[in-house]
Amino acid sequence: MSDAKLEIKLKVAGKRYPMKIDASLEEFYRLSERDVNRYLMNYMKDKIDGYNDQDYLALVALQLATANRLLLRNREVGGDEMQRLAALSAEVEALLTK
Repeated sequence: MSDAKLEIKLKVAGKRYPMKIDASLEEFYRLSERDVNRYLMNYMKDKIDGYNDQDYLALVALQLATANRLLLRNREVGGDEMQRLAALSAEVEALLTK
């Protein structure tokens, strides 16, 4: 990744936030800005009594954190998968040494 820094302003929930980012990541930040605002609008259209912008942003944060956790879990290789890989490796090794 590039070391070049870029100053951008992202607008979330109607407020602009200045940021210094790696120039190579600008597209990711812009897409993330759109995602957060889209999720926010989806929650806000439900008009939950007593909820303010901060509550809706908390729901968005929870949704994004949950999605991140699911991605991390799906990337992890569990014990069952390791056992299957070990068994396959042993089979391949046996076939190669015949």
